[in-house]
Amino acid sequence: MRMKKKCISILITIVTILSGAVFCSACGVSDGSVSDIHIEGELSDILTQIYENANLDAEFRESLQYYMTDTLTQENEQAILGTADASYIEGIYSVPMMSSIAYQCVLLRVEQDNVETVKTALRENADVNKWVCVSAETVLVENVGDLVLFIMSGEDVAYAVSESFQALGK
Repeated sequence: MRMKKKCISILITIVTILSGAVFCSACGVSDGSVSDIHIEGELSDILTQIYENANLDAEFRESLQYYMTDTLTQENEQAILGTADASYIEGIYSVPMMSSIAYQCVLLRVEQDNVETVKTALRENADVNKWVCVSAETVLVENVGDLVLFIMSGEDVAYAVSESFQALGK
């Protein structure tokens, strides 16, 4: 009788644990990453959309006309990404042509299986002091699906751009 109660108790515990796991996955509880989204379009158009929808102050928005957006290549990836070990399908970056402000914004399209690896490589190799006489206050590395945003800048701008980027996934 005692053994029977013990078996039933163990069985109930197992069923409870399994039903909790099924409930969590059915309700959409996740680790916070948005992985099943694929944002179509040219990266330059997506970046333009991010800038247009970002809650940026008038001075920064005005300065965007002096920013250059260019393609990430093997020749410039070390300088922009801080590493040549980030595997990506395509990438662009946005930087001021001349400025005393530390700023860069990078969009990468990566294989879905490599998103977390790329994000880790970018975080570990971000050089906030790569500019002459200035440093970036904030480094953010985030993703929406297979798109990775890597931004180094002042805090307000970084979070405004990040919020606009994250809105693409909604």
